Amino acid sequence: MNDGKKGFRNYLGLTFLIGFGFFTMGLMDPLYDTFLPVFLGKYVPSMTVIGLIMTIDNIFALFLIPIVSVWSDNTRSGIGRRMPFIITALPLTALCFAFLPYAASASLGALVAVVFALNLFKQSARGPVVALMPDSIPGEFRSEANGVINTMGGIATIVGTIGLAQLMNVDIVLPILGRTKDALPFPIAGLLVVVAAILVFAFVREKGRDAQATEKKVSLSAALRSIAGEKDKSALFILLSLFFWFLGYQGVLPFIGKYSIDVLGTSKGSAALAAGMVGIAYALFAIPSGYIAHRLGRKRAIRASLLALSLLLVVLFLFGPLSSALGLAGGARIGLFLAFMFVFGAFWVTVITNSFPMLWQMASWGTVGVYTGLYYTFSQAAAIVAPPITGAIIDLAGYPGIFLFAAACMLMAFLLMGKVRRGEPGEKAEVEA
Repeated sequence: MNDGKKGFRNYLGLTFLIGFGFFTMGLMDPLYDTFLPVFLGKYVPSMTVIGLIMTIDNIFALFLIPIVSVWSDNTRSGIGRRMPFIITALPLTALCFAFLPYAASASLGALVAVVFALNLFKQSARGPVVALMPDSIPGEFRSEANGVINTMGGIATIVGTIGLAQLMNVDIVLPILGRTKDALPFPIAGLLVVVAAILVFAFVREKGRDAQATEKKVSLSAALRSIAGEKDKSALFILLSLFFWFLGYQGVLPFIGKYSIDVLGTSKGSAALAAGMVGIAYALFAIPSGYIAHRLGRKRAIRASLLALSLLLVVLFLFGPLSSALGLAGGARIGLFLAFMFVFGAFWVTVITNSFPMLWQMASWGTVGVYTGLYYTFSQAAAIVAPPITGAIIDLAGYPGIFLFAAACMLMAFLLMGKVRRGEPGEKAEVEA
């Protein structure tokens, strides 16, 4: 184990720099998920319809991430195969993100148009950003490296939800930006995204490969057929598992901000605190979860975390009666809920940190982007299906039902992961860096 730690230290600095790309997603996603339903609520009364609109980013991701990931696999340029997409799409993403609240104050049509453009650029950047890490880090160290990257994402979530989100309540007038009430976090986040993109471009050099010219090109559909046709169905079962755990997660995430406002009685500025607790847990536990998985096995770490998430979500389903039985109200009730979200984040980051490396362990150099795309195909398909379902659950039965739905999804993922046989750190990686 000590040799493994020493070996990964050689890649720690590079991983940290690559993590700035992931930082951009960790910064934008929680703010988007927390406040877009609030912006939409000004025009749309139905939670079901809001849930449908919230799937726009996932629909874009379902198609764009796999396509652009495979495209980047087959790209050859003087700055690498991923970097052309990163330096083009991320600045455009930042511009659209900065403009989001101003579009929301103008009209529903303007808001939907900006959401459309934002997700076009953001989802085009996501696959190449994520694939940059396995291009550079050997397979045996990818859980640790993914832990570092998820820590960067967690720090970004803390910056966005604990820091920037509090600026929603600031009401001043600034040059260019105008009145900042309910808007200021977004242009600041956009600026940080541009800075992060510049850092990635300036300090990360993609490694050249002699094999690039002769590597057989594999399409996304061909890779999926190959996975389905394999005698060992490990890759297929990982993909099915992640569909269900993202079905549960994405069923809760888009509504957690409105839950905080409508049920817990928080202000708009504090609505993102629940996501912030998840971000803090990300930052604290992402790296340890990678080392734990290296020692105990990725499959065991993921299954244990999924089981814990199932139980915790049942507790959140019963949160109302539980907090009443404990005599909690106001700040104490909010504090208990935030504590539960912190614990949720600790187990969730263990699942996320180790699932991607399991898939990458089964990829070849020429199919890293393909497998990255497949990950997002299944995760984003779940993210498309989930919000309309849980939006309807809220309309019909109230907020607690979404936690029970998520618990059932995590349990199904736990059962499917039991059928996975490959993807552990000790195995020979197909992708060598």
